[in-house]
Amino acid sequence: MIVDGVPPGMKITKEIIQAELDKRKPGVGKLNSPRKETDQCEVFAGLGQDGVTTGAPLGIMIYNVDTQKVHIDQYRDYKDLFRPGHATYPFFLKYGDSQDWCGAGRSSGRESVTRVAAGAVAKHILAREGIDVIAYTVQCMDIKAKEVSYDEAKRNYRKNEINCPDLEAAQKMEERVMEIKKEGDTAGGIIELRIHNIPGGLGEPVFDKLSATLSHAIMGIGAVKGVEFGVGFKCGNMKGSEFNDQPYLTDKGKIRFKTNNCGGTLGGLSIGEDIVMRIAVKPTPTVSVKQKTVNMKTMKEEKLDPVTRRDPTLLARIYVVAEAMAACAVLDALYLAKAYDGLAKLDEKWMKLKEND
Repeated sequence: MIVDGVPPGMKITKEIIQAELDKRKPGVGKLNSPRKETDQCEVFAGLGQDGVTTGAPLGIMIYNVDTQKVHIDQYRDYKDLFRPGHATYPFFLKYGDSQDWCGAGRSSGRESVTRVAAGAVAKHILAREGIDVIAYTVQCMDIKAKEVSYDEAKRNYRKNEINCPDLEAAQKMEERVMEIKKEGDTAGGIIELRIHNIPGGLGEPVFDKLSATLSHAIMGIGAVKGVEFGVGFKCGNMKGSEFNDQPYLTDKGKIRFKTNNCGGTLGGLSIGEDIVMRIAVKPTPTVSVKQKTVNMKTMKEEKLDPVTRRDPTLLARIYVVAEAMAACAVLDALYLAKAYDGLAKLDEKWMKLKEND
């Protein structure tokens, strides 16, 4: 991957990037695909002789090391079959017989490793500005976690395989996933994402609302089927007086809000409260349950019972992909806001209100 827009003079090591990659790599734990990819990264461009960024784009390479003939042959056996839940059918419509049938091609979750590497760089830059991006599981199938604060989510971050900060619910979730795995099936769920300590005024009021660019980034992840901010769809059953977040003045003369029903944005701009998103994650589409399908070569109906490596749930790895995409979107918005502020030259009182604590 190529990461453009990296400031010069930053100490970004491959260890910083590797720490993020290790969160999503397969072959670790009972909830992940058995594929043994080490996901070791190499930074081949953008760092000077003293190990700091030069301002040129960062080039990062990650090699696949667990591509075996037996697995390729498994995909070859049903390459003409439309796999339910996969992108096979629209890929046939777009690419015909030339589509990449091995491992789902560009729609494979394998593609997300590059996003995580780029997101690691974005998160490192945001951390310098005091901004933290964190995501975690809040629901798996019918099991829901209790509501948690940012501090509790941070305290219990990655304390279990499914990365749920409600430790009691996490155990139930993992047990449920294993039950479903024994059935040859897979489990869906919901990830919550928080962007903490974000300054106000990021985003644009119409076409590039911060909520819109974040949605665009998150919906670009293959397994995501929906997003909501703040109370989300619950607002459809609320009065305006119930939904509106009422402001108050802090001892430091800053404006904060008693609630965060809006999820951290108003009018497309950040307000200084946490950006709170929830992300619907579909179950892994490859299952060992026989399903009806169509052979795209013979145009006859068949039954599909694939044998491939897969995650029994995507929740244990997709959260870091969501963090990465959100970090990239927020960093872009921060760059634009800093440039705008430099030219707008607003009164100092507005600039002070924008600053995060």
